[in-house]
Amino acid sequence: MKHITQHYIGGKFVDSVGQEKFELVNPATNMLIGTVLLGNEEDTRHAIAAAKAAFKTYSLTTPADRAVYLQRFHDAVAARTNEHVQALVEEYGGPQQMAQFLVKASCDAILSVKESLKDVPFKKMVGQAEVSLHPVGVAGHITPWNANIMYFCNKTAAALAAGCTVVTKPSEMSALQTQILMECVDAAGLPAGLINIVNGRGDVVGVELTTNPDVAKISFTGSTAVGKSIAARGADTLKRVTLELGGKSAHIVLEDADLNKALPFILQSGFMNSGQACIAGTRILVPESRYDEITTALKQAVEQLKVGLPQESDTAVGPMVSRTQYKRVQGYINAGIEEGAEILTGGPGYPAGLTEGNFVKPTVFVNVTNDMTIAREEIFGPVLCVISYRNEQEAIDIANDSPYGLAGYVSGEDVARAKKVAEQMQTGAVSINAFGHTPFAPFGGMKQSGIGRENGAYGIQSYLEYKTIA
Repeated sequence: MKHITQHYIGGKFVDSVGQEKFELVNPATNMLIGTVLLGNEEDTRHAIAAAKAAFKTYSLTTPADRAVYLQRFHDAVAARTNEHVQALVEEYGGPQQMAQFLVKASCDAILSVKESLKDVPFKKMVGQAEVSLHPVGVAGHITPWNANIMYFCNKTAAALAAGCTVVTKPSEMSALQTQILMECVDAAGLPAGLINIVNGRGDVVGVELTTNPDVAKISFTGSTAVGKSIAARGADTLKRVTLELGGKSAHIVLEDADLNKALPFILQSGFMNSGQACIAGTRILVPESRYDEITTALKQAVEQLKVGLPQESDTAVGPMVSRTQYKRVQGYINAGIEEGAEILTGGPGYPAGLTEGNFVKPTVFVNVTNDMTIAREEIFGPVLCVISYRNEQEAIDIANDSPYGLAGYVSGEDVARAKKVAEQMQTGAVSINAFGHTPFAPFGGMKQSGIGRENGAYGIQSYLEYKTIA
């Protein structure tokens, strides 16, 4: 059992001033696997001060200098690949295949940022004026439990590339994963104070980051409700914010879709990360003319998915991260039943033989209308809603009838037609016929799915301010 008692501040491990203890539980067994001491405001201010001191010199480095640091950061993270995967599986129940993807994608994110440095116009002439880009200052990062390593690496790399220093508050539920990351940062041999990490709660460490005047920017990934509160608290000091928030993404299955291709795509996008993904395609929009055919095939496909222990290589759906999350998903399944939707497969309760952990039956609802709770709110579990449409325009209208706009999916054999549909979807990203992992392209949401963009040069520029000298 691991007991984590330190944060990483100013280039070294330091004992936590805060003494609140948080228990770490394996979601597949609900057995205690560790504890972490949660930092308080004093720990956070210490980290902010270290980042502020380091910013004075780091902000003056060249892009070439920063590229060297990014490579060191990448190499240190990549060297612990197997340990990262194991921690992801053990601590939040990420299926083995998903955990491996997340670690590789995290390493790729660092390298894509390094490569993208050449695409950032740090200085150029605009008429008679010289326009230059400068780091905003200390960046506060608040990252979620469902892909801790991915968000840590992506946000940290972008900030370092821009010349900013960082204080990160990861989810307290990810402390085992974070401990490995702290050791990676230490092994990378970066200048002291560039990356600082404080374990703690959002209502303590997170609040200090969002209100402290020495923090210039907040980058947050998580729920829309928390994102709104961060934006509100940061307003007093006019903090720059990047918010990547919730989603309720639609997957439009066009009339010409080949189900041999579309069904695997529906399952992959809908049940990724056991449904605990902000970009999950959970509203499946199907044409009336093929409704029975598609729902019959979907039922058969879902019932072939393996729900099981996350360490097993063929597991497609693992446990929910916590007992609280399990109950939340069960509540939405029951709400769907109460509002008149019909269960095609799955339903309330545990899958057979999996009653010890936080396992949910992969569930598909049919006869869903877009005004139902299960079609409006982000469930964050393996629950899909099938909604019929009469024509292409109605499908687009249903897809866009949502407060969210993070991701979207389209299945169809006529790619030009599918792209035309994708262009009309009010989302930050759309994947056609296959999930697109695009680390150089901008990622973020429209409407209540967020503000700003991450990834590549777009992510770097979110940490920079313009200066004009004429």
